[in-house]
Amino acid sequence: MDGKEYCIYLRKSRADMDAEAHGEGETLARHEKALLELAKRERLNITQIHREIVSGDTIAARPVMQQLLQEVQAGQWAGVLVMEVERLARGETIDQGIVAQSFQYSGTKIVTPLKTYDPTNEYDEEYFEFGLFMSRREYKTIKRRLMRGREAASKEGKWVGGSCPYGYERVRVESGKGWTLKVVPNEAEVVKLIFQLYTQGQPLPDGTRRDVGTTPICRALENRSIPAPSGGRDWRTRTIDLILQNPAYIGKIRWNRRKTKRKVEDGRIKPERYISEPDNWILVDGLHEAIIDPATFQQAADKLARRGPAPVQFNGTLKNPFSGIAVCEKCGRALALWTNAKKYSMMKCRNRFCDNVSVNYELFEARVFEALAGWVRGYNLDWTADADSGDELLTLAKQAYAQATKALENREKQLTRAQEMLEMDVYDVDTFLDRSRALAGQIAAAKRDKEAAAVALANAERAAEGRKNLIPKVEKLLDVYAELPDAAAKNEMLKEILEKITYRRDKRTGPKDDFQITLYPKLPQAGGVDSPD
Repeated sequence: MDGKEYCIYLRKSRADMDAEAHGEGETLARHEKALLELAKRERLNITQIHREIVSGDTIAARPVMQQLLQEVQAGQWAGVLVMEVERLARGETIDQGIVAQSFQYSGTKIVTPLKTYDPTNEYDEEYFEFGLFMSRREYKTIKRRLMRGREAASKEGKWVGGSCPYGYERVRVESGKGWTLKVVPNEAEVVKLIFQLYTQGQPLPDGTRRDVGTTPICRALENRSIPAPSGGRDWRTRTIDLILQNPAYIGKIRWNRRKTKRKVEDGRIKPERYISEPDNWILVDGLHEAIIDPATFQQAADKLARRGPAPVQFNGTLKNPFSGIAVCEKCGRALALWTNAKKYSMMKCRNRFCDNVSVNYELFEARVFEALAGWVRGYNLDWTADADSGDELLTLAKQAYAQATKALENREKQLTRAQEMLEMDVYDVDTFLDRSRALAGQIAAAKRDKEAAAVALANAERAAEGRKNLIPKVEKLLDVYAELPDAAAKNEMLKEILEKITYRRDKRTGPKDDFQITLYPKLPQAGGVDSPD
């Protein structure tokens, strides 16, 4: 072994998924075995295996690939083992450029079963870039073929969407390829009830009916203890709207209605969903059974049209500085800022079925900053007591990691020498196996020591980083928060230092400040920061 560290990157392609569907075995396991055998033949020291589970067209949608690129750019690896270069990037051209530059500037090799690419070699660089270009062309061809296949299947009345509408389950068509929908009887009855309530109204004791909208329908379903499509008790008006507008319930297949376009925002490419023009939609008779008759569906559509567009409740101005940060400790839902006609504001859990009691907003805000201020004071006191302690800890962590690395290298060299002794007939097979087993245990223990030292080093580095950068951010927030112009500016600063804030209040009676919050800062500290008593 050359002593340098290599890693393996595994990712499925669409062809792999098709092969698995035909019973060819789990792709990542086969690729992992093949690459480990390659590493053994080439005597490469594999210390990390990255497995990409999610599928995405861009690097932004592949978190494991993002982590790998950060490690490559930092020069952590001498090389990366992949089945073929196309596994690294075959989506957007800009992503291919990022991958190529990352490997080239760091001098990281790309090792495949067919060829080893050295990005610092101009011929290998050209070959690598050409491989990415060809994979991009193949990717576009496959994508066009898939889209044409879905369009053709939808025109045949097959179900080509991912998730099924509430009231149906996806099943294979009886003859040929593709999928269709099968009615789920108990859910279908709920769908019928929704259309009945919306079109005919809610029956009253005197025999008449009262016209109802989507909110009373939600309450009626919850009172009947009917589980929502999400599995919880909480029915939402948006869910009812989607059910009332879905032509799948009258036996139709609608395709190409929702489309995706990409836009550049803050230097990043982000997907944006939109509704295409009705002329571009595909609307045909499906192979599945209808749940609702066309007359009832049209009656619901007419009522929806008379209602007009849904009222806009959000005008683009953020009102809650703790939006996306404050969550309920009991159920995990976000806390909302509610303000009544008397301008009394409170923080309240969005879940109607949660018994977490709301709290006055001013009290909540004051408690948050009281906890932050106390936490910073404690941090600064620790550092003042021993100004150099953080640097000393970092130095000791680096020394411990270096020693653990050296110990592992020595054990691996001993194993190599044992193999050489076997080849020179100094060891017989039994002696070699005994020595190999003993060294295997020692190598495993040395690897564990190195991993533990790496964790300790990472914690020490994060602590040093927190001392250098993050604590001043908290102090600045405490100084300028009251002077910030709006909730959006406050929210932006809060999100720079806080992962989340959990809130809990059990009693409706008693002191108004009888509640608990826990702060989770983006700082090098285990666990959360509890509010002071």
